[in-house]
Amino acid sequence: MSPALYAFIGLAALAANLPFMVERAMFIWPPKDGKVKAFGWRLLELIVLYVLLGGLGLWLECRMGPVHTQRWQFYVTTFALFVVAAYPGFVLRYFWRKRGM
Repeated sequence: MSPALYAFIGLAALAANLPFMVERAMFIWPPKDGKVKAFGWRLLELIVLYVLLGGLGLWLECRMGPVHTQRWQFYVTTFALFVVAAYPGFVLRYFWRKRGM
């Protein structure tokens, strides 16, 4: 595997955990009334980041040669892998006990 592919996989792992690390909605707006960002926002951000990384992967594949056509099974599988990569961030956000609580 090339170094670019390792970098892409590392970027995907970071992007999968980013919605659970950042408290701003869509990484821009702070939550209203100083509350914690809702899970729906986190899920929406996860989907948006999956689509953006998919576009980046498609662009990288276009640069290397002809693009292979994919069917829906490919996208379901890669989204499932993206969700699995988001598991550490999910555990840290929702399951890890904080001191004093």
